[in-house]
Amino acid sequence: MLPLNLESILNFDKWQIVQDSIARATGLAIITVDYKGVPVGSHSECRDFCHFIRHNLNYAKYCNRCDAHGGLEAARTSAPYIYLCHCNIVDLAIPISIDGRYIGAVMAGQVRLDTNDVNIGLEKIYVSPASGLALNVTLREMYEKIPVMKYTQIKTCADLLLNLLNYLVNESLHKNLAIDLYEQLKSREDVSGDPTGQMSSIGNYPATSIKRLQNNLDSVVIKAYMRDMDLRQDPACKNPTLTPAFQYIYENIGKAFSAKKLAQLCHVSQSYFSRLFARETGVSLSTYVSLHKVDMSKQLLERSNMSVAQISNALGFSEPGYFIKIFKKHERITPAVYRKLIRPTGAASGAPTN
Repeated sequence: MLPLNLESILNFDKWQIVQDSIARATGLAIITVDYKGVPVGSHSECRDFCHFIRHNLNYAKYCNRCDAHGGLEAARTSAPYIYLCHCNIVDLAIPISIDGRYIGAVMAGQVRLDTNDVNIGLEKIYVSPASGLALNVTLREMYEKIPVMKYTQIKTCADLLLNLLNYLVNESLHKNLAIDLYEQLKSREDVSGDPTGQMSSIGNYPATSIKRLQNNLDSVVIKAYMRDMDLRQDPACKNPTLTPAFQYIYENIGKAFSAKKLAQLCHVSQSYFSRLFARETGVSLSTYVSLHKVDMSKQLLERSNMSVAQISNALGFSEPGYFIKIFKKHERITPAVYRKLIRPTGAASGAPTN
């Protein structure tokens, strides 16, 4: 099922090491909290001043209120929230969300704003009765030791943390989805049907994660058929200059690529590549790729049990309807009709074997 807690996303022991490294590199103090505001792991590079304030009964409640408000504001906007705490120290909250659901945050900051940026307009959440702090020489010294940062530096650090957390969440979702899919398939007696339907029934994972895994699985399946059925992969290219381009096309048929990319592989200009390619094949690059995809789809329709939708996806078509349109343009019939004509009922091939 879709993980809804931080433990499913972060390995806390490993994350603590990463968090400590980021804190040292950025100059920010950092701590990670769950959706209730409860810390997971320890504080990285916590300032002496903040450590004292957070352990003082008179002021700790204001720190907790600032943390809670900052985390909720970040969750509400799905973006980093930069603000001033009750002691005029800059803090920021980076939300950790799964498909729009808030599960925690990385709280960072404990820096003072550069004097040139004091009018930047950061929100001060609470005002605490901290007037006595200025009279305490020790606290004043600790406060003066808090690093000073420009707002642009703070914003850059916030964006870095957000991008990192988004990456970790997406990778974790992909991993957990793959594990769930494997467990479901392992428990089924019949796994020869269309996996699209099976994947769509897995928990509440975001459609983007399911689509990503489906693309990867389809890519693995089509490569297995190409290997085990000995589908033609090596083009007969007479011009050695174009060999890298043809090889790339055949090895990446399900991916998007451009004439510019292929020209770079051949170490020639794009215009010269286009002329050479047309002279070699007699058609444009786009037409050649379409013909090649149709040729591969015909072999897969003849010799595999992949559905039309799977073949369309594996060959890089934007949607099955477009694949059917292109196939019909070149073959005058739809892929489904072609399969029925070439493979009478009962003559279907099995899955590839190693």
